[in-house]
Amino acid sequence: MFDPATHKGKRGLPGTRETVALLAGLMAMNAFAIDAMIPALPAIGAELGVAEENRRQLVVIAYMFGFGSTQLIWGPLADRFGRKPVLAAGIALYAVFALLCGIAGSFALLIASRVAMGASAAVTRVLVVAMARDLFEGEEMARVMSLVFMVFMVVPVVAPSVGQLIMHVAPWRWIFLVLAAYGLTMLLWSWLRLPETLHSEYRRSLAWRSILDAARLVVTDRLSLGYTLALTAVFGSLTGYIASIQQIVFDAFDAPEAIGLVFAAVAAPMALASWGNSRIVQRFGLRRVGHWGLIGFAGVSTAHALVALAGGESLWLFVLLQGLTMVAFAFTTSNLNAVAMQNMAPIAGTASSVQGVIATIGGATIGLAIGQAFDGTPVPFLAAVAACGLVALALALVTERGRLMRDPRQPAVKPVELIPFTD
Repeated sequence: MFDPATHKGKRGLPGTRETVALLAGLMAMNAFAIDAMIPALPAIGAELGVAEENRRQLVVIAYMFGFGSTQLIWGPLADRFGRKPVLAAGIALYAVFALLCGIAGSFALLIASRVAMGASAAVTRVLVVAMARDLFEGEEMARVMSLVFMVFMVVPVVAPSVGQLIMHVAPWRWIFLVLAAYGLTMLLWSWLRLPETLHSEYRRSLAWRSILDAARLVVTDRLSLGYTLALTAVFGSLTGYIASIQQIVFDAFDAPEAIGLVFAAVAAPMALASWGNSRIVQRFGLRRVGHWGLIGFAGVSTAHALVALAGGESLWLFVLLQGLTMVAFAFTTSNLNAVAMQNMAPIAGTASSVQGVIATIGGATIGLAIGQAFDGTPVPFLAAVAACGLVALALALVTERGRLMRDPRQPAVKPVELIPFTD
């Protein structure tokens, strides 16, 4: 087993800091691919003949559907052949399809290429979670994932501005060329510095029966299924935010020049919250911090929806309350994702895949519905976010049988048993 702390400075292997930075860089590929597009949507629509603003959201949503479609493929491959070669293949395809997006001559080809780009990038979501589970457990995994998420969340602060900057000096197509170059950079870094983290005793067969047995354990384990469904609702609100924010800022608040600042003002507190989570989770425990985060998410989002329904919304009040909602989001996701993976060590790759498919496809579907409900005001978006938070909280309560903040020394369910490797 590779331990980044133990191997620091030996044989050129990365230490914990570089490991976290590398995992965060891999995750950030997706944030850049999504958020850098936001300022370019009007230009893309104008050049490719898409006048309907809600239809332009497909540039974002198509990537998310692609991102969810292949996770069940990448996980079993990584459990069989190892993390490193599978990661390299996915990143290489990401770069190829980014280039295809950059030369697309029609909106249909662009959307198809975005689906394929997201499908390729799904390897990073699966393997970042699986590699974190390979290397760390419990609160330590949550701490590392919080640090990864903190770096990852810096990207939405800068990505729209990067997209705008590129468009000041070149056409929108160059955004995709930059994404391809970033993908190739991550491919080189991960290939040269990342060791194989898959435990030899956990290497699994690609036989359908073996994969289905593992998937069955993922969806029948109470923690895995319950928290995956809760995270699906929470991620749906994030996807809806990404799909809607350009129209909310441009149309609802008539402030197109503020799009980069709005993104930064919402994302920066989220990044700080992720750092704060990494500092406190080992002291207070996964469930206590995660559950309080989820309660805060549901509470703040509901209050925000009520403010908007009462007609008291302004752009900067929107930024303030949405920022607080995303702070709670940060305390929720890293911890509850770690709880969902708590019993999955023997099948981490497949478990990450199955959970990722459910959360991503479900979240993209919810986000699409939220985005398409845009009516020129932020009210449909805010009401939907509040509903997502309340549903997620209810699912957590059901999963924990009505008892939140459970003592981590008293496990809620029996861990899954290792499935023997068979060819």
